Amino acid sequence: MNQTTTDSPTPPIEKPRVPRFLIGVRIGDALKTTLHDQGKLDLRVGTEVMVESEQGVQVGVIASNKIPNIGKTKGKIPRVLRAANENDLQTQARKKELEHRAKILCIEKIKELKLQMNLSRVVHLPSQKKTIFYFTAEGRVDFRQLIKELVANLRHRIEMKQVGVRDEARAITGYGVCGETLCCSTFLEVFTPVTIRMAKDQGLALNPSKISGVCGRLMCCLQYEHQTYKELIKGMPKNGGRIQTPDGPARVLKNDILGQTVLVRLDDESILTYSMDELKETMKPK
Repeated sequence: MNQTTTDSPTPPIEKPRVPRFLIGVRIGDALKTTLHDQGKLDLRVGTEVMVESEQGVQVGVIASNKIPNIGKTKGKIPRVLRAANENDLQTQARKKELEHRAKILCIEKIKELKLQMNLSRVVHLPSQKKTIFYFTAEGRVDFRQLIKELVANLRHRIEMKQVGVRDEARAITGYGVCGETLCCSTFLEVFTPVTIRMAKDQGLALNPSKISGVCGRLMCCLQYEHQTYKELIKGMPKNGGRIQTPDGPARVLKNDILGQTVLVRLDDESILTYSMDELKETMKPK
């Protein structure tokens, strides 16, 4: 008697669910929001929620919703787990209180030990029974004794992390000279190099108070329009240079890059403004 066997069909491989919309969640004191997947939850803006984060499960506040998922996130999208309950909020309050006490203690110990460092912020991670102290310093700091004293007082793991002044500004947040909240604490993902050449190319006065951010470094926004200015300045004469104008030879006093005009002083000492269209013919090399 012949027996025939039939292979059971292979179940189809389920593709991971890709959410059409994401929500923006503000975690802790940060102004910047991070994108999360709320799944089937229906939550309103302003709702306190429990979310996945790089530092474990944390309390956050929904700041925006129905953000189209158009590839803004890389890798796994963190999830909104649920709305925060009374127990979660009490735990969060205790966390904040511990962070406050730990910060005061650390500042006192830094002074006692005369360490050349400035404490930036303190983050307690209850799930890991660990507190992270973020600080800035000009160079390397031997904080071994500081850690011993913090452990003796707080009775849990201690981690010290040195950050740059830009990272500190991002964490503390604030307002720039433009009156807007700092770019680094709202939407900038990474810091890219900013050079003094960017300020020069845009014709800005090289006054440190005008071109520096709250971190003391060159403002990140100097790079936003730099490429546009580089394109616009092509063909414009150099400041201080001699050019030929429709009214004769002249020395360049100032370029208005956006307006595409040039302020010059003629040889008879008269000061005139020409558009680049007016100068194109006279400035052509002969």
